[in-house]
Amino acid sequence: MSKLTDTFLRGLKATGQVQKKADGGGLYIHVSPTGGKLWRLAYSFDGKQKTLSFGAYPAVSLKDARQKWEEAKEQLAAGIDPRVHKQAVKAAVRAETTNTFEIVAREWYDKFKDSWVPHHGSKILARLKKDIFPLIGGKAVGSVTAPELLEALRRIEARGAIETAHRTLQNCGQIFRYAIATGRAERDTAADLRGALAPVRPTNFSTITEPKAIGALLRDIDAYPGNLIVRAALRMAPYVFVRPGELRKAEWAEFNLEAAEWRIPAARMKMKEVHIVPLSWQVLTILEDLQQYTGHGRYLFPSMRANSAPISDVTLLAALRRMGYDKDAMTVHGFRSMASTLLNEQGYNRDWIERQLAYGERNSVRASYNYAQYLLERRSMMQSWADYLDGLREM
Repeated sequence: MSKLTDTFLRGLKATGQVQKKADGGGLYIHVSPTGGKLWRLAYSFDGKQKTLSFGAYPAVSLKDARQKWEEAKEQLAAGIDPRVHKQAVKAAVRAETTNTFEIVAREWYDKFKDSWVPHHGSKILARLKKDIFPLIGGKAVGSVTAPELLEALRRIEARGAIETAHRTLQNCGQIFRYAIATGRAERDTAADLRGALAPVRPTNFSTITEPKAIGALLRDIDAYPGNLIVRAALRMAPYVFVRPGELRKAEWAEFNLEAAEWRIPAARMKMKEVHIVPLSWQVLTILEDLQQYTGHGRYLFPSMRANSAPISDVTLLAALRRMGYDKDAMTVHGFRSMASTLLNEQGYNRDWIERQLAYGERNSVRASYNYAQYLLERRSMMQSWADYLDGLREM
């Protein structure tokens, strides 16, 4: 018969010494010298004497303590150490609250964000916050199932953003693999969704590759009646064929006109690698003319609203539309496709072309040395390309 009652427990007072009052079967109340009352269970497991705490009285009542004692007895009968079981339960609860998908995802983002162009990184986080965190962000990363992740991705698909759904799936896969590496998940759930999303339709940037049509485009740009800064940017675009954002945000500090070289810093490049653009004499001429208008500021092509910001992508696109080139005829990105197509057709070394197009080297060690790769050959190619364009302009 149990020895303890609630009346007895409430009446226990501090004596300045430790007191132990048994309830039977190893369960007892431990009274500290200052009067704190803790439930404890003394038991034997694998021949060793052990102690398990059930919490403080009266928060844990006599009835609750006896219930915990019954559960411990069942675990011992099944060959389970109650203390180890309690630690495992605590760890599981902690994992549920501190290793959620969102917490791990943000940790992954903070670790790798400096390796991305800021705009790219912000887009990744925005996708996760908008479409993934609301549905699975609060779940332990190791317990997220493929159907749960697919449900979130299906919502993106439903908006018609197929490519965004695929990019988000790719990011989730990177997060799961990071969770595996840091001991918070055992497998990449995203890998189970291979083939589950609608295929991405390839996006082809409209461009012009017929020589006579290119010549007409170049003449139209020269005759563009709008802002002279916009005209200078469009005149420069076919010669350097960098990405539109790299062109728009070009800064005077990046140019060495004496060396005929434009070095775009890694922070502004899509693949986070320094990129060298050899400058033909045609580009140097454009820059020398432009310098008298914008050379005192930061940007080659400042916004018409504020010199502290570059022109927008919409500005260049609108200029092409004003000249009569709709979205199916030509885009600003199309100058890259134009150069790639024709340079390959003209038999230039594919590696030279791809290096000049700044297609990223996936090996990070090699990438740090590759920005100057084939530089002499690329200088010759870029000047020949500029001369070829001038020839088309005169056709």
